[in-house]
Amino acid sequence: MKLTKVWDRISGAEPAAAPKPGAGPRLHSLDALRGFNMFWIIGAERIAHALGALRLSKTALAVEQLSHSQWIGFTFNDLIFPLFIYLVGISLTFSVENRRRRGERTGDLLRHAIIRTGLLFLIGLFMSNSGYFLRGVFDNIRWMGVLQRIALCYGAASFLVLFTKPRQQFLTVCGLLIGYWLLLRFVPVPGAGPGVWTEEGNLANYLDSRFLPGRLYYGTWDPEGLLSTFPAIAACLLGALSGHWLRFEGRLRGKLIDARAKAEYLAAAGLLLAALGLLWGLDFPVIKKIWTSSYILLAAGLSAVLMALFYWLIDIRNWRNWAFPFIVVGLNSIFIYVGSSFLPFDACARWLVGGKAFASLGDWRLLAEALVSFVLQWLLLWAMYQRKIFIRL
Repeated sequence: MKLTKVWDRISGAEPAAAPKPGAGPRLHSLDALRGFNMFWIIGAERIAHALGALRLSKTALAVEQLSHSQWIGFTFNDLIFPLFIYLVGISLTFSVENRRRRGERTGDLLRHAIIRTGLLFLIGLFMSNSGYFLRGVFDNIRWMGVLQRIALCYGAASFLVLFTKPRQQFLTVCGLLIGYWLLLRFVPVPGAGPGVWTEEGNLANYLDSRFLPGRLYYGTWDPEGLLSTFPAIAACLLGALSGHWLRFEGRLRGKLIDARAKAEYLAAAGLLLAALGLLWGLDFPVIKKIWTSSYILLAAGLSAVLMALFYWLIDIRNWRNWAFPFIVVGLNSIFIYVGSSFLPFDACARWLVGGKAFASLGDWRLLAEALVSFVLQWLLLWAMYQRKIFIRL
């Protein structure tokens, strides 16, 4: 049997998750891009570590791009987290509209958003402190983290999407990004002064050291700290605005906006945002660890370009088979993010690759382990997909 026929039988012609009654058409590109992003979230660090251990000149660029910038700068890995938050914003607009079509009231939607925000935050709190909780140590809790930031961004964006128009959401984005720049640019930090972009001298990290309780990721400050949450909310709102655009039906300046035009305009807007981010970076450096406004524009712009590309390939051109592995991951993204930290995928991969059959791999064994670990995670997600098991909050 040809490999293409085998793949067609594995993937199937249609996704397992059919839209609920009253829901709009499913955006398959959103599931695929979320899954593409999750691959790097759960696998990039291990792959980078494995490639680095090989010490090959040809892999140096890959190692650099799969690692976070030390401070000022931008790598592919720096795009992953804000891309996820951007996609949360897109999902939010589709979810709200679909629920409204099913007759749910704004109060019901707000209640759902509050509950989901709380659950995400609590799960993130456990993930950031599981070792401490298990030992019964509660006086050194890390209150912030990846899922906590996603929860706060989702909660704030949900409130704004429910109670404001897209124009007001756009103005909120401008206010958050400009306001953050003004604070860091002109409010003096004791012992450093205003507009200092070092780890010790910027206002965001200073406020973390003074007012953020508990254990901080870097000792005196946290990359998911207090002040930097506000520009992260702007990234989520930029995703929501993209979602509004993808849902738009009608004419713009007398021209009927079809799916192809949506993709083109979204890609153009993304390139413009990225260019503005680079330009702003001349005064307000692109720094992922404090989520500078220039970093948000650059990351959100590239996210919009990726979304436009996936939308054009999958939802317009209907080329879906290649994206099936990503769709499988994207439909259970939160589950695998949490599960990758607690289920023994890495231990199983070490056991599978640790046998005599792989002894000749040498330093390549680490890379094999990283890839096998991801394959094991994907097979679990595929089994869930086949049984239509989708774990969502």
